[in-house]
Amino acid sequence: MTLISVEEYTNLPAVAPDVHLPYGEDSNQYVDLYLPQTEEKHPVVVMLHGGCWREQYSAKPLGGICRALADAGFAVWNVEYRRTNGVYPHLLRDVAQATEMLRTIAPNYQLDLERVVTVGHSAGGQLALWLAGRHRLSPTSPLYNPNPLPIRGVVCLAGVIDLVNAVAQGICEGGLTTIMGGTPEAVSDHYQNASPMALLPLGVRQIHIIGDSDDNMMNVQPYVDAAIAAGDDVKLLIPANTGHFEVVATGTPAWEMVREAVVNLQQ
Repeated sequence: MTLISVEEYTNLPAVAPDVHLPYGEDSNQYVDLYLPQTEEKHPVVVMLHGGCWREQYSAKPLGGICRALADAGFAVWNVEYRRTNGVYPHLLRDVAQATEMLRTIAPNYQLDLERVVTVGHSAGGQLALWLAGRHRLSPTSPLYNPNPLPIRGVVCLAGVIDLVNAVAQGICEGGLTTIMGGTPEAVSDHYQNASPMALLPLGVRQIHIIGDSDDNMMNVQPYVDAAIAAGDDVKLLIPANTGHFEVVATGTPAWEMVREAVVNLQQ
């Protein structure tokens, strides 16, 4: 069994979007919109890429699955955001701002904002879950929004979703403490505001998909257990012969599982 390497993932071919929209002045503050060829209002997928919050990993490799989901009838909102220069709370503000922009552009592109799901891979899984759970932030949080765009469900792909645990496990090495502005001991409020584990219960359906050969299960399983205990509707799917990147590459059995999960959450 040969798994997709990080080099093969980063070299996945770029797939041009239908629309490219900036939401800020930084070169990393933009969204690529992929649209289906249908007349009715489109359910929406907010796509969040991973890469340990590091600058060298971008939204580009997800273009293939964005187009595949558009072909399946979804409008896909592929979000780029500041990484190395997005130290807390700026990266999270970027993702929130990009998501709220949907309210402005929805009439122009026939978007159905009653059917918005988030899909996040690896570090993007944290962002996908955070968008669904930010309604639980305290009004004292710098990230508080009294009326965030409602999220119908989350497909989390091998997510880094318990941030305190991730630091203890050495996941992403120094990438996480850099983006959070310090360790959990030094800036505990940052982690309370950013970690999906700290926001449970999220109150939305969640489908977590992680390969049987992905070491990140040690971060996913404790979160899934805690989310179920908190009362959330959560499923964990573990495709066989699958590593960290098969879930975001079209043509793999794992990708078919992901596509079906997105369809399921829209029903």
